[in-house]
Amino acid sequence: MTGLGAVEQLALALLGGALIGGGLFLLGMFIRGVEPRRVSPSRAAERQERLRRLSARGGVAAVVAALVLILTGWPVIALGSGLLVMAWHGLAGGAAEERLAMRNLEALAAWTESLRDTIAGAAGLEQAIPSSVRAAAPTLQPHLRALVDRLHTRMPLPDALHRFADELNDTSADLVVAALILNARLRGPGLREVLGALAASAREELDVRRKVEAERRSTRRSVQIVLGASLGFAALLIVFNPTYVAEYGSVLGQAVLLVVAGLFGAGFAWMRRLAKFDKPERLLARAAVAAEPGGGA
Repeated sequence: MTGLGAVEQLALALLGGALIGGGLFLLGMFIRGVEPRRVSPSRAAERQERLRRLSARGGVAAVVAALVLILTGWPVIALGSGLLVMAWHGLAGGAAEERLAMRNLEALAAWTESLRDTIAGAAGLEQAIPSSVRAAAPTLQPHLRALVDRLHTRMPLPDALHRFADELNDTSADLVVAALILNARLRGPGLREVLGALAASAREELDVRRKVEAERRSTRRSVQIVLGASLGFAALLIVFNPTYVAEYGSVLGQAVLLVVAGLFGAGFAWMRRLAKFDKPERLLARAAVAAEPGGGA
């Protein structure tokens, strides 16, 4: 510590205090414990798939961070590069998931209309659902075949429909399935009119999503341009003008660079939030969780 200046000693003291505070916070969370949340089977499978992708990106991020550390000798830049690789899909992506959600919504509206027309031919739900499989979109056919298989194994129709909604994991699908569940339990009239209204509502929601996606496309493109320009400019400075950024090699320079990188990261996350589509909470999510063994505990 004798070879360091007062400012560098202060920066090290602040960094050490932050690490100690973070360690105490994690220790408190470990002692207190966190109550696990119950999730539906589809959410559990989705979470496992997400963890698998994160582990794959984590390996790539570790390699990138090691290469950057070897080339620059700056731990902050190396750590930031690894975090950027981990979050790259979230910062620059989002359009594919939104397009997939719109395709699923369009397929759901078409299937609802097909089911409505099949019921209009004086067929019950047990007969109308298997008849609607062939006319359904390819994205819905595996879930509908699983639903038909459950009906063939004598599973009650409301329970099979709950499983079907849990597999689809979509808010608009929950509205359709809830109407089918109510009709399967009460056997009342008016299902055809309800399905027609739900199909029309799904079509209107699809039109709104398309308009919103067109408006967010420019925001998403701006995120990519700002991200690429910032990283490209920083890389050019490091490679072609190392003396200009030599001051960042000190402890104080790394502390300043950590603040700058944090501000850039917060800005990128904010821009990504503007371009992200947040799915609303499902209507039948709690019912699907309660149907699991031990779900009511």
